[in-house]
Amino acid sequence: AKVIFVWSHDSIGVGEDGPTHQPVEQIASLRAIPDLVVIRPADANEVSQAWEIAINRLGPTALILTRQNVPVLEGTIRANQVERGAYILIDPPDPAVILAGTGSEVQLCVEAAGALAEDGIAARVVSMPSWELFQEQSEEHQKTVLPSGVPVVGVEAGVSLGWDRWADKTVTIDNFGVSAPGDLVMEKFGFTASGVESAARSLLS
Repeated sequence: AKVIFVWSHDSIGVGEDGPTHQPVEQIASLRAIPDLVVIRPADANEVSQAWEIAINRLGPTALILTRQNVPVLEGTIRANQVERGAYILIDPPDPAVILAGTGSEVQLCVEAAGALAEDGIAARVVSMPSWELFQEQSEEHQKTVLPSGVPVVGVEAGVSLGWDRWADKTVTIDNFGVSAPGDLVMEKFGFTASGVESAARSLLS
């Protein structure tokens, strides 16, 4: 059936709602449903593209949105990027590592890439709003975005289940969160730019 589902509280960042309201496992469980396209946009530009996809698709779509404030990222304004599932947001020459994030964590990848660049480490940033849409693309496109031979850090404030298909290392969470202000919860579990940077450096050491 053509149904559009919208979830508005997407991670441990909901904070004081406590661990029972922090849906660390639900994105993975939604991705496991056959024929359901799950989209977790990084910013307002990706949200508008996600809605267009959901309206035009024949089957069901799940939009995973965030309660946190997120910046509008440079490069997300280009049309038709979300429909390809994953795309290159920052592309330095000869990247040593790829930082692939979804939703509100893409901004952390952008910040981490900047920090790595200051040390002369080139990091590609990939926004990966929809695994299902990415899987529909040609192998050529997939390898253009995530080429073999370049290590990938997957970044998502949810369980690591499934990320082994795309990433060599993850910044994820495999337990329920805690009750505290959202920013503190994210920091406690390593969802910071420095946490992503450290994960990238560990792949290069």
